[in-house]
Amino acid sequence: MSDDLNDAFDGFMRTFEAYKEHNDGRLQAIEKRSGDVVSEEKMARLDRALDDAKRVVDHLALKAQRPQLGGSSPRSFGDREHKTAFDAYIRKGDAAAITRYEQKALSANSSPDGGYTVPVEIESSINHALRAISPIRSIAGNRQVSSSVYRKPFATAGFPTGWVGETDARPMTVTPQLAEMAFPTMELYAMPAATSHLLDDSAVNIDQWIADEVRITFAQQEGTAFVNGTGVNTPKGFLAYPTVDNAIWSFGNIGTIKTGVAGAFPATNPFDKLIDLMHSVKAGYRANGTFVMNRGTQSLVRKMKDNVGDYLWQPSTTPGVAPTLMGYPVVEAEDMPDVATDSLAVAFGDFQRGYLVVDRIGIRVLRDPYSAKPYVLFYTTKRVGGGVQDFEAIKLLKFSA
Repeated sequence: MSDDLNDAFDGFMRTFEAYKEHNDGRLQAIEKRSGDVVSEEKMARLDRALDDAKRVVDHLALKAQRPQLGGSSPRSFGDREHKTAFDAYIRKGDAAAITRYEQKALSANSSPDGGYTVPVEIESSINHALRAISPIRSIAGNRQVSSSVYRKPFATAGFPTGWVGETDARPMTVTPQLAEMAFPTMELYAMPAATSHLLDDSAVNIDQWIADEVRITFAQQEGTAFVNGTGVNTPKGFLAYPTVDNAIWSFGNIGTIKTGVAGAFPATNPFDKLIDLMHSVKAGYRANGTFVMNRGTQSLVRKMKDNVGDYLWQPSTTPGVAPTLMGYPVVEAEDMPDVATDSLAVAFGDFQRGYLVVDRIGIRVLRDPYSAKPYVLFYTTKRVGGGVQDFEAIKLLKFSA
């Protein structure tokens, strides 16, 4: 662990201790009916400071894990040939070598109009950052496919089963009823721009530059789609599926637990609703459960204590690891809704089994030196899809009466 990361993490833990100390005093003042505006403002400042400190720690931890590009030679002659050809295309627009390479490699959809596949090193670097930055991708299941649609069969009615004696007749089995889930991949793009001077500079690592330019944009777009995407030209987010009260849950819907108060937690024992949400998920899914909420909602639950006065939210003791709520990891997804009347602001469940991210192998780049002279644009695309694959695995907390 670097000195900067150590210092940042120590600062984060000191801020959390100050946060708890002031919040304890604030709660005591409220109980004595002597709370004041100054105390509330200080609490808000500490809350923001805690969020800021956590972001610094997470950023440094991510930077420490980032794979280096260009630090070692490619693994094979094919990799070296691809990298050399791609570098010539990006810097000079020379497409002859990379066209020959992709034809020799039998790459699908290879054409000047569609762009060219990036080397494996760049794709790995971008995908690594997506897993680290995109909050839902980091906890969801993942499949890589070479086609545009991933199809997953599932049984709507299983084989008959039961117990029989040693000499009892065995009833004949029936053909299982199968249905199919389809997860189409949609095109996600980014278009970084460079000057000719940057491209001519041999000291500039073009691989690293492209990866750095597109991975944050891709991660932000994915984060929004995996939560709220409509399924039309985007992956389908888990909040876009129909919801029903968990007591009448059925396949194809996501179950909800109501807080009993419109737009808020209950005033008394608010953590009871979080416990209800946890236990609405079956034990087999709960073992790998994760809370998902945005920063504002996390700020609310961060102040909650249990019946013996312990804080429910606890920071991780290791940089880069998620904090916990009642022992389960908390993933902060800014695309989750704020607490409001009828909002679905908190999700809990086994996202590894509940939500599937589908990646089509290959990231492509099309060089465009004409549309924005004197800049050169790089139209970079990847295909990704997503959707709920197990409707029992995820439950939502609904802030309604």
